[in-house]
Formats: sequence, structure tokens, C-alpha cells
Amino acid sequence: MPDILDDKSEHCIPFILERLEAHREAHEGSTPPPFFLGLNGVQGAGKTTLVSTLCNTLRSPPHNLPTVVLSIDDLYLPHDAQVTLAQTHPLNPLVQHRGQPSTHDLPLALTLFDALKNRKTTKIPVYDKSAFSGQGDRADASTWEEANKPGEAPIEVVVFEGWCVGFRPLDDETLEAKWADAKKAAEGEGYQGQLARHRLEDLVFVNEALKGYNELTDSLNAFVHIDAEDTRYVYDWRLEQEAALRALKGTGMTDEQVINFVNGYYPAYELYTETLRTGIFGTDKRRQLRLVVGKDRRVKTVHRI
Repeated sequence: MPDILDDKSEHCIPFILERLEAHREAHEGSTPPPFFLGLNGVQGAGKTTLVSTLCNTLRSPPHNLPTVVLSIDDLYLPHDAQVTLAQTHPLNPLVQHRGQPSTHDLPLALTLFDALKNRKTTKIPVYDKSAFSGQGDRADASTWEEANKPGEAPIEVVVFEGWCVGFRPLDDETLEAKWADAKKAAEGEGYQGQLARHRLEDLVFVNEALKGYNELTDSLNAFVHIDAEDTRYVYDWRLEQEAALRALKGTGMTDEQVINFVNGYYPAYELYTETLRTGIFGTDKRRQLRLVVGKDRRVKTVHRI
């Protein structure tokens, strides 16, 4: 994989520690529940590297905070349920493979959040993306790590990360307006989006499913958004990652397959990035940090929202 230099944690750590202190002050006189940090990053922008650095820092002196990572990618539906979803909606290309909202096991996610909030012993799911020739399946539960084990310090920080973490559903009028604007743009030359290539009813299906994710987003105490100056960088970043994978392992997706893969995700960026940029907590400000990166994945601007 391409080397990604971490220049993001230096901005994130002070923000997280500040919000953690505010979280503790809000529960003064009682034991505060675990602190939930949401982290969204455009695919390939360096999110994995950042998560690793954040966790290592929080777990180490002087902070010594028991921290667990919960990836939304590990909450995808089991293979058989994904197949059923695809077969039930055969004309909707957005749900023919894992990725979009509706392809995650939301009841499992809510159960995990509740268990972690209440410091109950719980296993953290693992998803095997290589199973069924790359279609993916949930790994055997025996491979899952356990959080809040008896005799161990309870989890104090939960990092909930993923490409669509924090996405907020749109109201029907806004969704249709964005789709109509995309259709109009597609009538001209140079249209590079994916939104116009989908039926409105297919986008509505995903948007309706996303409403159920609000309960997860509302549970977050703070949020970090790794944004890109141009979301289309995701194509080059994923092509670069896959080329490195082919060189390392001798196998991987072709460039055409990578582009088709990203195409399946891209409509969600077109629909939901605007809300991420303006703030997912509405009028409750200062709880979100937005890092805008350039083509080189380096931080260009930092915004407190």
C-alpha cells in the first residue's frame, strides 16, 4: 500500500482531549459513560493511519485511556442477508453489493453501542471482505476480540469509524432536488458524477435506510471529518491502493473494476457530503473537526464546526 504520512493526529488529539474533558465535566459528580468519537474519511484519504495513531496515543501515557475501534465496515450484513437484499431489489444497483446504507446490520450496531455505553462485556465484530470471492461475509465469532473483559479496565473511548459514519438522511424534497440538478448537469458535456445515472426510487431506498443510522450518529460525543478538496480524488487513491496491492500480492482488482467499485459508492458522496461539511450536530456547535486534504492526502485547512 502507498505510504501515508500522518499529519492529521496533531490536529485531532487536542480536539479529542478537549471534548473528552467537556464530556467529563457534563457528568461531574457521577461516572461518565464512555466517550464516543465518530470518524469519517473519504476512502483512501488516510483514515486507517489516523485511527491507528489516535488509538495508540490515547492508550499510552499520559492519557492511559482504554480505547476500542468499531468500524462500520465490520457491521456489514452477513453474506446470506446481503444476497437476500440484492435479490429483493434486483433493479437497484446500489444494493447489489455491500457498501451503501441498508447493507449494514443496524440492530447489531445498536446492540454494540448499548453494550459499550453500559460497559458490558461484548465482542467486537469482524468482517472478512475476502470471503465468497470478495463478496464478503461476517468472520466466525471466535475471531472477534472482546471488550470490557472482567478484570480489565473498562473502555473509556469508542472510535466509530467508516466512510459513511455521520451521514445524515435528506428530506424528500432535498433529495429529489439534488437528483434533478444532477440529471440536468448530465445533459451537458463533462458530467463526472454518478447521481444522475441512478433512478430516484433507488436513491430514496438508500436514504430511507439511512434514517435508521441517526440513532448511532446521535450517540456520538464528537466527530472528525477527513474531507477532500475534490471528492473525485477517491478514484485515484483507490487505483493507487489497488495497484500497490497487485504488486504486493500478485492479485487484485483491475483498474476498470476499481472504477466500477468506486462508482457504487460515489452517489452517497454527492448526496451527503454537504451536510458533513456544514456540521452533523445541527445547532450544537464546536463538537466537529473538519480536515481538508489535497491530492497528496496532506492537510490543507482545518475547520472547527
